This record gives sequence, structure tokens and C-alpha cells, in this order.
Amino acid sequence: MTTRDTADTTPDVPADPSAGDTSSKGLFAGFDPQLKRLALVVVLGSIMSILDTTIVNVAIPTFQKDFRAPLSTVQWVSTGYLLALAMTIPLTGWAVERFGAKRMWIGSLVLFLAGSALSGASWSIQSLIVFRILQGVGGGMIMPIGQSIMATAAGPQRMGRVMSVLGVPMLLGPVLGPVIGGLILDSFSWRWIFYVNIPIGIVAVILAMRILPGHDRTDKVFKLDFLGFCLLSPGLGLMVYGLSQAGQGSPASVWIPAVVGVVLIVSFVLHALHTKLTPLIDVVLFANRQFSAAAATTFCFGAALFGGMFLLPLYYQDVRLQTPLTAGLLMAPQGIGAALVMPIAGKLTDRYGAGRVVPAGLVIASIGTVAYTQLGAHTSFGFLAVSLFVRGIGFGFVMMPAISAAYQTLAPLQVPRASTAINIVQRVGGSMGTALVAVVLEHQISVQVHALSGGLSTISTASPAAVAKLAQPLSTAVGNTFWWALGLTLLALLPASLLARRAPARSVDMAVPLD
Repeated sequence: MTTRDTADTTPDVPADPSAGDTSSKGLFAGFDPQLKRLALVVVLGSIMSILDTTIVNVAIPTFQKDFRAPLSTVQWVSTGYLLALAMTIPLTGWAVERFGAKRMWIGSLVLFLAGSALSGASWSIQSLIVFRILQGVGGGMIMPIGQSIMATAAGPQRMGRVMSVLGVPMLLGPVLGPVIGGLILDSFSWRWIFYVNIPIGIVAVILAMRILPGHDRTDKVFKLDFLGFCLLSPGLGLMVYGLSQAGQGSPASVWIPAVVGVVLIVSFVLHALHTKLTPLIDVVLFANRQFSAAAATTFCFGAALFGGMFLLPLYYQDVRLQTPLTAGLLMAPQGIGAALVMPIAGKLTDRYGAGRVVPAGLVIASIGTVAYTQLGAHTSFGFLAVSLFVRGIGFGFVMMPAISAAYQTLAPLQVPRASTAINIVQRVGGSMGTALVAVVLEHQISVQVHALSGGLSTISTASPAAVAKLAQPLSTAVGNTFWWALGLTLLALLPASLLARRAPARSVDMAVPLD
């Protein structure tokens, strides 16, 4: 990477405007007006991409019926989107440095909107899958570019609060997705699951053109690490594909693509350490103890969060026979708990360091998860909602404080690539957590309920009367699987204990002016 002189564009940093100012309350407490507007733009664009990772799940049966397609084909509506996200993220760091954050942010939004419009207009299951992949290509860059913009603009002293704001859509998305999807399916055509993005996206594009700073520093001769892309993106795609087949296909369909994917990723690491070009992921970042600890914490957290989110709708819909909308509402307390504490978590991280905040959050999340290891056929929904609220509070103290810790010891020019690496780690962690609990749940069902030899697919297609007779053993199977989600949460305590237990040092070089 060429060295850029930033002395002429970066003024001295004034004292943190939030230090000693207690008049500003709420999610944007301590933010100057321009930073508030910037956060609004980034959150508005990011929430569309995150919602679309889960919003279509409740529509899978509708797609099967309308397109007369088998589940093995329809599942690619979700899988194709996730694969596109994973394979596009590695391009983010290069694209930002080559074309600038503002241009790439707006371009990603436009591509996402085009994919949304085309998905809503799909005439066959094949066309829907193709357009969902296009949508994922745009969506894959939205969140990491947004994190990069906000991290660069905020400086280290406000990093925790800024990351907490960005964490709201990341935690609310998986919860609100099924709820919004259920509402749309109850009231409108499934096509509005995609069309709903268009007005929001248009507003986000207009605001981005007016508010995002236009002083991007770009390197016009910066070359793409094409070999690295050919190793890393297919490697991630194959690994995610293999994991997505866990519990569905044959062992070969899981292990062959997963192993090939891992080999390609390892090959990329070796290539990145020796290439003369700037690699898509700066693996040297992982030599930084703080960054590595934050990345490992984020990986385990992603596995625990998305693994649990996979189990919850199965229990509520397939065991307790609730509608998708009701199941989505029952999952909402987790997002509410997280959203309530995120501003507090950000302030505490900025004041005391992530090493004190994140472990406490993991302990709280573990306490909330324990209740789900004891699931029964008639467990009180109120008790489960309170437990899920506690789990959300814990995760609210974990997600963005851990990510902000990854950025706080880096130079400004490292931030875009750090954002890329952290987003990949989190999505891979979520994929692995989901695959793990799917395999464990299928095994638990075969142990607890011998009559349901078909596993998950049999539960989904069994009659209500058949499920009612087996509700207790099915509940036990889900509860036993939640022990693994609990274990993943506790596992995150190991790297979290290595995070800094002090406030970040003030660094003049970290701040960038906001026009």
C-alpha cells in the first residue's frame, strides 16, 4: 500500500466533546451533530442488509408453494444470499481504498436496491435465487464500509459509543426479520418482503449523497490482489456452503466443500504473508494481541448468538406450534434488552476498557441462556421472555465493545481492512455456530424421539397431533442442544479476558475531520 501523508487533512483533535457533557442523553449521547447525522445514514443503510439475512426465512413454505419447487432448491434463496455476503466482504478493504468509502457505500446501496427490486419481480425460483445473490453482493459491503466510515470519523475516545450505535441493527435485525416477514406475509404478497427495501434505500442513498464526507483519500493505482481473491472468496463460500449442508445432506456434501474451503483459506493466509501486493485481508493485524483477542471474542459471540437464534424459532414453531409472527414476537425480548444497554456499554467501554465490560456481558448472557437448557413442553412463555431479555442484555455488553476494542489500537489506514476482517470472522462464526447446533439438534432428536428418524424435516412436516404427543422429548432435545449454545458463550470468556482493561489512549492520528 502506498503511504499517504495525512498531515494536511487532519487537524489537531479537540477534547472529546462528550467528556463532561451530560446534557446529551440516549443512543447518540456525546455525539456532535455531524456525527449523529453520519450515524443515522450508516444505520439506515446497514439495517436493510441485516434484516434480509432473516426476513425471508418465514417465506420459504410460500416460495415452495408458489413456484412448485422442492425445499432443496428453495433453500438457496437464503443460502445464496449468505454466500454472496461472505464472498463479497473480502473486496471491501480494497474497494474503499481504490474508490473511496462514500462512492462504495452509495454504490453498494444501489446494487442492493437493484437486487431487491428484481427479487420482488422474480418469475421463477431460479430467477429469485440469482437476484438474491445480486442483492447479497451489494449487501456484503454495506456493513463493513459503514463501520469503517464511523470508526474513522469517531476517533478512539468515542469508539465504544459509535460501535454501540452500529450494533443496534446488528442485534435487532435477526429478531425483527421474522416479525416483519410474518407481518408482510399475513397482509401482503411475499414480493413486498423485497419491495419494502426500496423506499428505505432511496432515502439512505439521498442522505448519503448529502451527509457523508466527500474527502475520501483514494489510491488510483492500488491493485487488487486477484490471486488472494480467487483463494479467499471461494474458500469462504465453500466453507459456508458445507456448513449450510450440515444436517441436510450426506457427510460428503458437508465435509468435501468445507475441507476444500479451509485449504483455500489457509493457502490465502500463506499467500497474504508473502505477496508484494496489499492482500484483501491484512493477516498481520492478527499479530496485534488486542485485535486477535477481539476477533476471537467476536467469532465465539457470533457462533453463540446465531446458534441460539437458529434454535428459538424451531422450538416456538415446531414444538409449541406457534405461528411465524408469534414466534418472532417471542424472540423480540433479546433485541430489546441489547438495544437498551448498548449506549451504556459504549460509554463504559470508552471509560474502563472492553476487558472489563465484555466478560461481564458474557456472564450475564450465560445466565439468560441457562433457562433454555431446561425447556419443557409447557415452559412459561413469560419466563422464557424474561430469560431472553437477560440474554440480550448480556450480548448488548459484548458485541460492539468487542468490535470497538479491535479498532482502538490501529492506525487510521488499517481501519478499513480491520473492518473487513472482523465482519468475516463474525459471519463465519455465526455460520459455524448454526451448523453445530443443527447437527447436535438432529442427533438429540434421534436420541430422544426414535420415531422421528428423519430429524428436523420430519418435525416440520409432522401433524400437530403427532408433535403434541412428542412435545416433551422434542423440548428436551432442544434444551440439550442449548447447552452447546451456552458452551459457546462461555468459550468467548477466554479471549475476552485478554482485552484491554483500560480506557483507550488519545490519539491525534485517529481522528478525521467531518465536513
